[in-house]
Amino acid sequence: MKTFIYKLSKPLIITLSLIAIPLGTRAQVRLTPDTLECYIVGFSAGVMMPGSGSNSLGLQGGNMKDLYNGGNLNFAIDGSYKTQSGWLPSLDADLWFGLSSDNLNQRDKRYSNIFLPGDYTLCWGGYDGRVTAYNRGLAVRPGIGKIIRVLPKNPNSGLLFKMSAGWMMQKTVFNQDFDQSPVPQLKGDYAKLYDHLRNGVILTESIGLIYMSNYLTYINVKLTFDISQCWSWSSRSYQIDEIMGLNGKDNSRYFDLMYGFKLTWMFPFTGKPTYDYYYY
Repeated sequence: MKTFIYKLSKPLIITLSLIAIPLGTRAQVRLTPDTLECYIVGFSAGVMMPGSGSNSLGLQGGNMKDLYNGGNLNFAIDGSYKTQSGWLPSLDADLWFGLSSDNLNQRDKRYSNIFLPGDYTLCWGGYDGRVTAYNRGLAVRPGIGKIIRVLPKNPNSGLLFKMSAGWMMQKTVFNQDFDQSPVPQLKGDYAKLYDHLRNGVILTESIGLIYMSNYLTYINVKLTFDISQCWSWSSRSYQIDEIMGLNGKDNSRYFDLMYGFKLTWMFPFTGKPTYDYYYY
């Protein structure tokens, strides 16, 4: 019996020793800060306000601030690569639309042949109808950013400076209630006569804060203040807008200023850990 217990205890002691050695070593881990190098995908939401604007032909009421009342909701997705030195090359895609679901300014004066006072219109059969009109915009921009380290124990966080430039478009979108007869002037391609579709170039400068947690995987955010300059031109061969005095090709070139805040939730992919582990 004693011989059996002795034979059984020997491998048990060896197994417990192998478990105890790593536990003892782990208790003496020394952490040193390190920079994270990885790919990042971010999802953003924010508010964007139109600023001042101008156009080359001096048309009245044709810039974004004149066309649409109030600000815009802005949603975006971006992909970036964070280097050890804190550089952030990126590619952003933004979608924005009016905070109000019906924000086209002075539509009854712009399109008096369609809209009655009070923003109603005539449908097939002579019935009154309701049409909502609002703006929608898109932008795709490659860019480059730089993180300025502030916290000594977290080199992945700090001030963020970024500049990006790319392509943008904006237009007026018309939506009609489903339970009413169609509006003939806004059906199909006819709506293109009134939608102010423009394409152009957008340049955006951003300043803000970025925080990437050393301990919690999903606490990675950035908050930025963005200023955008837009240079655009009409993409339609024929436009109608009575306030702007348009009844044909819009040959003007437009400049618009936009600014706002954006909050981004970031998801880093695998890369170097934010801390090095030393075993001794």
